[in-house]
Amino acid sequence: MRKKILFSLLIILFIFICARSVFSARKNKGNPRFYKESGVFSEAMDAVKKDYAEKTNDRDLIYGALKGMLESLDPHSQFMDPDTYEELKVETLGKFGGIGIEVTIKDGVLTVITPIQGTPAWKAGIQAGDRIIKIDESPTLQLTLGEAVKKMRGRPGEKVILTISREDIKDFLEFKITRGIIKIEDVKYAFIPENRIGYIKINEFRKNTSREFDLALDTLLRQGIKSLIIDLRNNPGGLLDTAIEVAGKFLEPDKLIAYTKGRRADQNLDFFSGCKNPVLELPLAVIINEGSASGSEIVAGALQDYRRAAIIGTKSFGKGSVQEVVPLEDGSALRLTTSHYFTPSGKIIQDKGILPDIQKESKKGNPSSEDSGPLKAKEKSQNFFNYNDDPQIMRAIEALK
Repeated sequence: MRKKILFSLLIILFIFICARSVFSARKNKGNPRFYKESGVFSEAMDAVKKDYAEKTNDRDLIYGALKGMLESLDPHSQFMDPDTYEELKVETLGKFGGIGIEVTIKDGVLTVITPIQGTPAWKAGIQAGDRIIKIDESPTLQLTLGEAVKKMRGRPGEKVILTISREDIKDFLEFKITRGIIKIEDVKYAFIPENRIGYIKINEFRKNTSREFDLALDTLLRQGIKSLIIDLRNNPGGLLDTAIEVAGKFLEPDKLIAYTKGRRADQNLDFFSGCKNPVLELPLAVIINEGSASGSEIVAGALQDYRRAAIIGTKSFGKGSVQEVVPLEDGSALRLTTSHYFTPSGKIIQDKGILPDIQKESKKGNPSSEDSGPLKAKEKSQNFFNYNDDPQIMRAIEALK
């Protein structure tokens, strides 16, 4: 009973803090109910501090309430304490310690969006759609998304054990993975001379991805490609502006690439192409799979809506919500879902995903060797491209031919 009372008080506390930190005071001006509920918060806080069986820490109470409130909104909203917020900022630079995995909460379960190619998770055989039941000895149902990510991060060389539930496999799977420095190589490319087809793989949309993509595309154009495959498989997204830039390289200027809808007028945004010298005549094929999410779905959806590219593979993940990071004064932050993405034709991405024009399944599983897909990193200087046993790339080649 005491735990239930404390939980209720924490929720009330969080409502007050969230209202004060996220929503402006003018929103509540003249709202008697708001001030009444604020009074309830004060009473609850006084009761906890005065009568709870053990001495309480104000910061712990506030952080606990914030975590509970954000978690109750949707799988992608999150309260980040100062350490977690710093980790997020480090992650956007593309280099951090961990196992190389993108996760979300799906149907209440910690679920793999994608393992990042070439990372320890990828090499161990973790797959998109795997449900993580335990991290070491901690059941994930008891963890928030942020707490789960934090448990999987750690010093390079240390091990972490993931207990996995996988569709069509009766027993749980256990993976012992050695953490490493996760340095994401955003763009890889290759030339298929017999068909004069270029291939560009985008692993994630980060700060320098657009520039790296330009360099790859320019190299391939100088080699005389007649068509191009853009591989977005297992691309979990990243920076929205970068995804918009990549899609805009193949569309006329001022074409709507995506738009968002939220509760406030300033959350309803349109994103347009703006490339001064777009590549408009080059035939395109884009490959997606269940590990393609967010920014990669925006690129695929825009090119599909304008019939600029043939979309090949399997249905994408369906992560089409917008999160705003709201820094707070003590170094913590809120990651708050504020709107949802739509493709130019009005299709919602959240929970729906992008359906390919040409359905083609891939081989099951991930490479377990040092190679990270058909373009082998260790032989990149030789432009080695082992695509013949990749059914989705072969189908893309057929479509372009």
